Amino acid sequence: MNFHADDLMLFARVAEAGSFSRASERCGLPKATVSRRIAALEAKLGERLMTRTTRRLAITEFGERILEHARRLLEETEAVGALAQHRRATPQGTLRVSLPPGFLDELDLVPFLIEFAGRHPEVRLELDISPRRVDLVAERFDLAVRVAARLPDDATLVARRLIDLEHGLYASPAYLARHGRPIAPDDLAAHAALRLIASDGEPQPWQLVREGERWEGLPSGQLAVNSIGLVCTLAAHGMGIAGLHERAAATLVARGLLERVLPGWRLPTMSVWCVMPGRRLLPARTRAFVAMLAAALSPGGTRNA
Repeated sequence: MNFHADDLMLFARVAEAGSFSRASERCGLPKATVSRRIAALEAKLGERLMTRTTRRLAITEFGERILEHARRLLEETEAVGALAQHRRATPQGTLRVSLPPGFLDELDLVPFLIEFAGRHPEVRLELDISPRRVDLVAERFDLAVRVAARLPDDATLVARRLIDLEHGLYASPAYLARHGRPIAPDDLAAHAALRLIASDGEPQPWQLVREGERWEGLPSGQLAVNSIGLVCTLAAHGMGIAGLHERAAATLVARGLLERVLPGWRLPTMSVWCVMPGRRLLPARTRAFVAMLAAALSPGGTRNA
């Protein structure tokens, strides 16, 4: 049998995309061409690789076995392209980046994107801003920004820590004047909390520590949101006590709009990470984006007020 490697790699792309329409968009080919080439490949193999309905695409058992080889072909081809891109001094090509919505409160994104586009006009940047944890390898992302205390072990990925974010409790002077200042964590039960919703859709409890002592809980409150920036603003307007990292609260503290509550106690430190597929050489476009992001997040870098 005489197979074209391009057709096998196209099959891998269709499997990853989950539909002929999305595969045709990503490959820059007409949908009819993609369908015809896959049908021709199936005819040569003598078996179906996938079953198609109007609603879904399913890989057959035989298709799964062929897909293993097709993916290896695709990975090796991409490795050659990555090597060539790595050697180029000028960043270029498409860069797919996943950002969590909360990260927009860490970085003044519009000036950052304008500066990146100006510095690297040959890079086409695609941003996916979503709370979901994307699969970098399967969904073909070059980079994901994640905010977490630690990352799960994954041999297929590499991670670079950009910055550590120290956390504590904050409230406005007006709120503390009305409701009193808590002296110990147990006093928080009598206060209103501005609750931050995590990626699983649930408000995050406060886990306070001080020299070996621990306290965990979350006072009741009228408001729960998934935006650090909005929590900061609500806290500054006296709507309750908020768990914030020092970077987010610094400007409001300097302006006298927020004060530290229970300053001897702190919340867990979170880190901002850049996560990248570990089996690929980093193209110049990825290295350029990470370098700019690290500079923007460094002390004195561009950020929201």
